[in-house]
Amino acid sequence: MSDNNLIYDIDGGRLPYSVGAEQAVLGSMIIDPECINEVAVQVKTEYFYIPQHKEIYSAIASMYELSQSIDFISLLERLKKDGVYDEAGGKEYLTKLVQTVPSSANVLTYVGIIREQYYQRALMGAAKGILKDINENTMDSGKLLDSAEQRIFEIREGREIGGLTHIKDVISAETYDRLTKINDPETRGDYIGIPSGIGELDRMITGLNKSDLIILGARPGMGKTSFALNIARNVAVQAGKTVCFFSLEMTRDQLAQRMLSSEAAIKSEKLRTGELEPEEWTRLTQAGENLSKAELYFDESSNITVPEMKAKLRRMRRVDLVVIDYLGLMHSPRQNDNRVQEISEITRSLKIMAKELKVPVIACAQLSRGTEQKGKSHKPALADLRDSGSIEQDADIVLFLYRDAYYDGEKNSDEDLSDNTKSECIVAKNRHGETGIIPLHWDGQYTRFTSVDVFR
Repeated sequence: MSDNNLIYDIDGGRLPYSVGAEQAVLGSMIIDPECINEVAVQVKTEYFYIPQHKEIYSAIASMYELSQSIDFISLLERLKKDGVYDEAGGKEYLTKLVQTVPSSANVLTYVGIIREQYYQRALMGAAKGILKDINENTMDSGKLLDSAEQRIFEIREGREIGGLTHIKDVISAETYDRLTKINDPETRGDYIGIPSGIGELDRMITGLNKSDLIILGARPGMGKTSFALNIARNVAVQAGKTVCFFSLEMTRDQLAQRMLSSEAAIKSEKLRTGELEPEEWTRLTQAGENLSKAELYFDESSNITVPEMKAKLRRMRRVDLVVIDYLGLMHSPRQNDNRVQEISEITRSLKIMAKELKVPVIACAQLSRGTEQKGKSHKPALADLRDSGSIEQDADIVLFLYRDAYYDGEKNSDEDLSDNTKSECIVAKNRHGETGIIPLHWDGQYTRFTSVDVFR
């Protein structure tokens, strides 16, 4: 095995790696186990190119995690146990590693070399994948761009390796700075959550915060699209923010009609039939003017993937809120027959997107039929989220919509019928604070939810 920094021809591509740097890192860890602390923070097993080096590093990392003693003999025994080397081969190669470096003083320099060359190989692999997609001619140019962008982003994300930071440095450099800017009226808006327009909800979750993934769950027909549209309208019109609404189920025209119905207080069926009174036309025109001034954008692409969505959002000059209706209609760019696994990948990607773009993301989700079982409370719980437990895991906030009137068909008498206007927003999970139930007013004829404070 050569020790030179070479570029070898493999599978028709020229892949950079340094045998010498890989050996130097491993040798440093054997002769000075104290340096493993520094190396482990910055190095992953896949950074090594030589298969034997991956095995050796994996063995060292495993022993380190278990607080086992690491030296020449113990490492040799572990490699023999794992079937990587026999007695003679293991002794010979570990001796070579130890002789590669006189000390561990420059181990981080060697680490930098193997990390750099790993990312060069990753970029070459991404480029090869992009060329393969182009040659197969199965995607249009837009999807090719989205796919290429996602490949590069995944590599970039992997480069972000941070170490531990003392709390003193966090407080002085970040926390105090943020608090100062929150107290400054000119910069306050950049550091607090965007108001949703539902006062009690904002108090409980401190508004719609940057990088948060918010799941809005409800049974079909409960009003989750209306609630999502109401929040989108409040953020765009009242707060003056930019909102991007991705609708995988309804058309742009249908969404616009719903918003006009709510804004103008005109029954939605009248907008569908066009049977409007002159006074209603006046209200409708005014509502249209108000909404037209808002920075509110619709996308009705069916089966959109997270990379495609992310690519569209990156092209926007500014985005303050993303709304997705709904999660169950999304698909992963990778072919996957397991829907649970696919949803897990989607929710994880949505959380990464929210973090990367530094915007709150609201994703509507269906609930299972478990909430409709007779003899039990119909109020939803986290376990009722459909398709995957990862939805609950990846979400920062989980909201449920509930209306007693939705289940009134099960009641036995007219006296038992609930007030059709009564509704609840259940905060089932909140990383930032308390959970609880927020009473809402549901106006079905105008498809809108409002805070009960408005009617007190």
